Amino acid sequence: MKKKLLTFLLAILPILNFAQESSTENELSTSEKIDATFKSYTGWFVEGIFSEIKFGSVDAKVTLDLTNETPDNYSREIVGDTLFVSNILMPSAKIAEEVETTAQNVTVKEGAVLAIPTAALAQTSEVTVDAWSPYAKIPWVLIVLIGGALFFTIYFKFINFTGFATSIRVVQGKYEDIEKHGVDTLYGEDTTQDEALEAIEEDGADGEVSHFQALTAALSATVGLGNIAGVAVALSIGGPGATFWMIVAGLLGMASKFAECTLGVKYRDVGPDGTVYGGPMYYLTKGLKEKGAGGFGKVLAIIFAIFVVGGSFGGGNMFQANQAAAQFVKLLGTENENAGMYFGMVMAVIVAVVIIGGIKRIASVTEKIVPFMAGIYVVASLVILGFHFDQIGDAFGLIFEGAFSGLGIAGGLIGVMIQGIRRGAFSNEAGVGSAAIAHSAVRTKYAASEGIVALLEPFVDTVVICTMTALVIIITNFDGSVMQYGVEVKEGVEKTAIAFDSVIPHFSIVLTIAVILFAFSTMISWSYYGMQGWKFLFGKGKITDLIYKILFLMFVVVGASISLGAVIDFSDAMIFAMVVPNIIGVVLLSPVVRKELNRYLNAIHKKHEALEEGADDLAK
Repeated sequence: MKKKLLTFLLAILPILNFAQESSTENELSTSEKIDATFKSYTGWFVEGIFSEIKFGSVDAKVTLDLTNETPDNYSREIVGDTLFVSNILMPSAKIAEEVETTAQNVTVKEGAVLAIPTAALAQTSEVTVDAWSPYAKIPWVLIVLIGGALFFTIYFKFINFTGFATSIRVVQGKYEDIEKHGVDTLYGEDTTQDEALEAIEEDGADGEVSHFQALTAALSATVGLGNIAGVAVALSIGGPGATFWMIVAGLLGMASKFAECTLGVKYRDVGPDGTVYGGPMYYLTKGLKEKGAGGFGKVLAIIFAIFVVGGSFGGGNMFQANQAAAQFVKLLGTENENAGMYFGMVMAVIVAVVIIGGIKRIASVTEKIVPFMAGIYVVASLVILGFHFDQIGDAFGLIFEGAFSGLGIAGGLIGVMIQGIRRGAFSNEAGVGSAAIAHSAVRTKYAASEGIVALLEPFVDTVVICTMTALVIIITNFDGSVMQYGVEVKEGVEKTAIAFDSVIPHFSIVLTIAVILFAFSTMISWSYYGMQGWKFLFGKGKITDLIYKILFLMFVVVGASISLGAVIDFSDAMIFAMVVPNIIGVVLLSPVVRKELNRYLNAIHKKHEALEEGADDLAK
């Protein structure tokens, strides 16, 4: 174990070393050093995880009339002595690298903007650009995520819809008695009341948290900046139609969450002190071993554990701290270069107080924070939608029209579909396997009970909260004051803030607080995810735990202090690399999930029958 820990520490020392170095006028800044170092060593990995499968080719050409000052198929703006041509509206169009024109010095910027010197307009009246055919490039990891979700939806007979009402009742505690003691103990045909009471005293369910606490702990890791900033970015690229496909991704993801979280409980380890160790690492190892593929399962589990640890330090920590610090500094309006570092130190202390207490402390915090922050956000969204009640129908009209036509967005129908599905899948993390770690700590004797609860997570995260954000932006953007569809925005939080401020003055202040709370809750939940992966790799012990927690807290400060482009790209790639071993394992173990589902549904049915018989006897 010591050798493994030493190797890991040597691997991350460059980050900490660079974070401590100061920049000079003639040297690269700290952020640039980290970016350059990480990109040189990890760029291949990031490109591999997010690489796209090409569907279609450049086979169309569109001519733009530059003499028309009010064109209907593109946007134009003259800045100084340059004409900028952008947002070209045509079926599935995208500016290619080559531009046909007689004008000189015509350049392409970022694959989406033409820059033409106004002096050149005297030489040419039009330009011809290449346009993609009505197909798109699809990230392969997205195909795996959605493919898995479709498989689980069909295999479990649309559990994402048929199990919805049951999931609500489970969260309400309707079946807490049978989950804690077993249906046969309480409602067995041959069990007397005295025997049942004796069994209850001796036999209780393993686990550390309730269904609601497990749900909020998992939600706190997914409900966050993606719901605020990510939706705005998706709309800027894919237009209103992306919302429809985002909802589809959320609904399909419910089946993935059900399957992986059922397995998380089924194959968890419970220590002598009642501490639970669960997640894909355990069901990949134990579940596949039962199928005679123990070696394969062990390899998949180790790969997953490495990815979850890396993801917890980056996307689940540094990125969250960085964005929260940026919003906080922006709110203060200070130019103090150390403000981010001070914010990170305070955040690290607060995070430390929570994560030192383990999943019980994390769950007790998230069960209060998540409903509170989500409630404020949803209420504010409802206020805006109520203020623009007469425009909601028009907003949905744009959503459905854009979902199936593309509305001239680059990539057309497929492009819009990809943006929506990508945002939905990446926001709720269904299929990634991370949520199974939190859900595995629940108190229950029936693994499928938590799987049914978990399917609510993508619904709340994507179908409700992301859709709320999208509707607010679409309605407040009818006049084009928030964004221009088809032109990607970089600062999604700012665009969402503009949309909210247009109806609720200064709500951006509340939104900043929400961003900080979202970031905080995501960090504490991902600390638990990373800790579980760390323990699987390096063993369970106080020293092992302490080393991980110290490293995690150090990365909070690092993340809040500097810009981490390449590091965050790498950590995000690690998070979505978790999809591969997880989906493989869950698909292979699907029969086990179905068996657990039938076992739990039969227990519920048996309880209902016993209660009905008791009511009949009482009536007699």
